[in-house]
Amino acid sequence: METIKSYLEAMFASMANTPEVRKAKAELLQMMEDKYNEMIADGISENEAVGTVIAEFGNLDELAEDLGLTKEVEEVHEREHEQPRRFVTMDEIRDYIETQKKRALLIAIGVFLCITSLVPPMLADVINSGSRADSLGPALMFIFIGTAVGLFVYSGVIGGEWRYIEKEACKIDLATADMTRGMRSAFKSFRAVSLTIGCVLCVISIIPCILFDESAFAPAGMFIFVAIGVFLFVYSGVISGGFETVLKINDRETISGKYGRDKDDIEYTSKTAEVIMEVYWPTVTCIYLIYSFLTFNWPSSWVIWIIAWILRKILVTVFEKEED
Repeated sequence: METIKSYLEAMFASMANTPEVRKAKAELLQMMEDKYNEMIADGISENEAVGTVIAEFGNLDELAEDLGLTKEVEEVHEREHEQPRRFVTMDEIRDYIETQKKRALLIAIGVFLCITSLVPPMLADVINSGSRADSLGPALMFIFIGTAVGLFVYSGVIGGEWRYIEKEACKIDLATADMTRGMRSAFKSFRAVSLTIGCVLCVISIIPCILFDESAFAPAGMFIFVAIGVFLFVYSGVISGGFETVLKINDRETISGKYGRDKDDIEYTSKTAEVIMEVYWPTVTCIYLIYSFLTFNWPSSWVIWIIAWILRKILVTVFEKEED
């Protein structure tokens, strides 16, 4: 029966996502199920029953008039003729996601090196053992930056072959979308942990400044903490972005467009979670204003917005409802 459902999804993949089309799809599925169950009851094998059902109901052009979808089917043919969409196979999507993981690591390391490039000059001031140490700090800084730029360039090169997925009109089938959703779901816990640890590291990055007071170790330690936190943000973010790109390949106006979802279409696991997310930013604004007016610490209170943004990412990851 799953084979029949998958075939039906493929039949309607390019159809407009309207109430009429969804109703016709449900009616056709019911007819196919009735025929399948009838044949199974008559002692026909499952494979033969599936083949017969698909042969009898598997041509949407022939069924369009009976389903009241003549106009919609004609529109699909016109749209496909005017703007054909490149079909992306499951193997291509697997390779694309693996490439995204490699790119995520390269970009994250590059960002880490850019942030920590300021550390060598700071430590050189602490060592203060002569002109050689003074020159070593800036030299290491430029080595860090140069290496980071090289990683960014290489990341762009290996991602170039997949540019068509992001730029061209493409489409994927239901099986590929299900596979990608499964991979995204498995990655979800890692994403949440990465955001949480990264947020904690950014918050506690002030500790070196407290421990070392006016020493150059203070800002150096702070930059290292922040760099590790940002590394986790970038690494998990690039991979997560790859999953979202794949799930948004299909035309958003068609049935297959439901494989992906816009950020504004997020559904939460419960009504409580939905209420929390609705009042989240107003609450953050109140906290920011109350804290700032009570302490007059306007120069540093803006950090609340960064922490709030990261925390919201974590909450969305935790509370987001899985797609059916």
